[in-house]
Amino acid sequence: MSDLNFIWPLTGGLLIGLSAALYLLLNGRIAGISGLTASAFGWTGVGISPLGVAFLSGILGGSAIAFVYIRHAELAITSSPFFLVIGGLLVGFGTRLGSGCTSGHGVCGLARLSPRSIVATVTFMAVAAATVFVTRHVIGGL
Repeated sequence: MSDLNFIWPLTGGLLIGLSAALYLLLNGRIAGISGLTASAFGWTGVGISPLGVAFLSGILGGSAIAFVYIRHAELAITSSPFFLVIGGLLVGFGTRLGSGCTSGHGVCGLARLSPRSIVATVTFMAVAAATVFVTRHVIGGL
């Protein structure tokens, strides 16, 4: 184990912040991944957005490049596929209900001190903490 293990997360966080800031400065819009994904697939009612496709491709491509050339992630799926699908659907429903996701509210909204984003992020974090507590200590870690 290296003393420099903080470099990778720090670099990733800085790149996420930089990309969100550049997206806001160059396009005047918030870089929320759920909204960009919806626009990339044409689910917003105005057709497929080339910018959404490019942003989503950059996220997936950058992850693939980092995985292949920089560092191999250790991936272990310990839950059933059923619960993963249900969890994904609930997250998708929640992002639509909350008018944004953790990237839009948590990264961009908090940086702008948006009251709505502060409430949304506190809600995300509280529900996440409660979910972990219930699944690990009440249900017993399905």
